[in-house]
Amino acid sequence: MVAISPATGICELMLPTFVIGLREGVEASLIIGIIAAFLGTQGRTSALRWVWMGVGIAIAMCVAIGLALGDFEGALSQRQQEQLETVVALVAVGMVSYMIVWMRRHARGLKGDIESHLASALAKGSIKALVVMAFLAVFREGLETVIFLLAVFQQSDNTAAAGGGALLGLTAAVVVGYALYRGGLRINLAKFFRATGVVLVLVVAGLFAAAAHSAHEAGWLDAMQGQVIDLSAIIRPGSVQSALATGMLGIQPKPVLAEVVAWFAAAIPLMLFVLWPSSPSSRRSAAAAGSQKATPIARAARTAAS
Repeated sequence: MVAISPATGICELMLPTFVIGLREGVEASLIIGIIAAFLGTQGRTSALRWVWMGVGIAIAMCVAIGLALGDFEGALSQRQQEQLETVVALVAVGMVSYMIVWMRRHARGLKGDIESHLASALAKGSIKALVVMAFLAVFREGLETVIFLLAVFQQSDNTAAAGGGALLGLTAAVVVGYALYRGGLRINLAKFFRATGVVLVLVVAGLFAAAAHSAHEAGWLDAMQGQVIDLSAIIRPGSVQSALATGMLGIQPKPVLAEVVAWFAAAIPLMLFVLWPSSPSSRRSAAAAGSQKATPIARAARTAAS
């Protein structure tokens, strides 16, 4: 058996949280970048401080929610902790699955959606609408990230590595968002969200299997507890296989039937949905939506999001 180096093991543990931080951060940064570009074209850069205030409040609220949930868990008994871990894992599975499905359907027309919201804000003639948009964009993505990370932390033996991966992902997202805002970077958002979606499907499957495991520990799931296969000869502690299979994919060395069923129940339909080719009609509809609204806002949004 090939021994795993500490650096390799940490990288394997960081990958899932890096991807979620990057994906969520890029969407939030994209919206903030478009708002900043719009204000710049309108000569309203002074209003940016209010936008950043909204962003700061959203970040602070998300951090506070994460810390509060962590403190709440620490005050519970072992059985109650297992119950909370099950609930958090299921909520994370639901939120990330919804994000994968929503982005798969709307990635091609994302620019048009953002442009539409900006046009509506301009029509109201109020900077407050843009500030609220910035706040909601960051708060929504931040809350999803907090719930996901809490679920991962509960299943991880190295929370520092998982947290470091999320921090690196968010940092990379800020860099990407700034590059999009400055016009020096062009990415295909549909392909980007599909590629990250593949990784997230595997992570979601692992979280669903972990939820089945913790549900049994919590006393909620007693069915299908027979061992399916013994993978301990392959998934040994300290090996590359263990870091990848357990740390990222949620596969245990001795999985029971409930965990196997949960893993495949999440992985198969989501993976098919992510990888299924788009129909020509949907591509044409998205392209038509993105080509409309030749207003100053639309031009600013295209500059930031193209």
